[in-house]
Amino acid sequence: MSTPLLQALSDLAKPDTLPNPYPVLARLREASPFAEFDGALVVAGRHADCASVLRHPNASSQRGTSLLAPATTRRARERPSFLSLDPPDHTRLRRLVSKAFTQRTVAGLEPRIRAITGDLLTAAATAGQLEVVSQLAYPLPVRIISEMLGVPVEDHPRFAGWSARLAHSLQPGFGLPPDQAQALADAADAASAEFAGYFRELIALRRARPQPDLLSALITAEDSGDQLTEDELIATCVLLLVAGHETTVGLIANAILALLRHPDQLALLQAHPELAADTVEETLRYDAPVQLTSRVARGGLQVGAVGAPDRALVILLLAATGRDPENFPDPDRFDIRRGAAGHLAFAAGPHFCLGAPLARLEATIAVGEVASRIVAPNLAPGGLSYKPNMNLRGPDRLVVEFAEITSAGGLPVG
Repeated sequence: MSTPLLQALSDLAKPDTLPNPYPVLARLREASPFAEFDGALVVAGRHADCASVLRHPNASSQRGTSLLAPATTRRARERPSFLSLDPPDHTRLRRLVSKAFTQRTVAGLEPRIRAITGDLLTAAATAGQLEVVSQLAYPLPVRIISEMLGVPVEDHPRFAGWSARLAHSLQPGFGLPPDQAQALADAADAASAEFAGYFRELIALRRARPQPDLLSALITAEDSGDQLTEDELIATCVLLLVAGHETTVGLIANAILALLRHPDQLALLQAHPELAADTVEETLRYDAPVQLTSRVARGGLQVGAVGAPDRALVILLLAATGRDPENFPDPDRFDIRRGAAGHLAFAAGPHFCLGAPLARLEATIAVGEVASRIVAPNLAPGGLSYKPNMNLRGPDRLVVEFAEITSAGGLPVG
């Protein structure tokens, strides 16, 4: 029989919980850390406990449990990314990938991100409304990561489709009916197979004729004579697509929604455009696009006052940590001047998100442009719905009405 806390954990996947999971997360955080199934499952939601586990050497990222069934699909087991590996394999792969994903590379993308954002907002101006997800939050990061990897522009829509299906590989299986969990895993497997076939051809082309793109850089990246294998290249591209796209979609949409719901904060940002980066950090704390992650105890580890024995699954409620009153006073208040340093939205420790600088840059530009160029924005009645993903949580539809959208120079568009 399910305990009340296990039921609360399952409730996170319910459609009526997705719009506002934070009361449930608060309950789980206050009860945490706690153990279920005779210690085989440990749940943590307090900031200090989660931060400690993320940095603990006995906290393994190699998952293999039915509670996370879609995350352990057949394709993912055959071709694991460094996200689900431990040192030394994780260290080797991350070091190789980071050579082609430098701070200088990310900074050099700023003009292109601004140009795409401007084009998308101009297109929305002529349409008369902005559906944030499909008209801004999705196309911006998918164009950037596609261009970085050297994917031809005509294939960008295929990338977006693969990304949406592969995102379910990061969806925990608990709270889902078995047939639905299996359907998500099958869809992710099919997308992974299509993606792999496409990239095997593209990798062959880049080996024969390198281009100034990220894929060519990944192919040639070398450390002490070691290079990525073809399977490792494909797994890394999958990771960059999903982790570098789907999470940014949620971050941009969540930030714009929070501003619409807090007009005083939107007015503050409009008056002080330099607060755009702070708005993104506060969104990462207040409404994180990645709601939870997990680790497996190898040799046992301590989670607060609870011991996690060897092979126990540890669920880390990242979204709950962002509203932990022990770390963030008045945590349910959205305050872009808070200075929300120390949040765990990008995890911590050896698996701190490699793409965090790019996600921050894309979201900062998008949020800043929306605040400065959209006049009198309002959430349209009935214009908000959420995608059925409890982990990569965010709107799948967010319609904004407005008086007008101006050009970058402040003139009306259209």
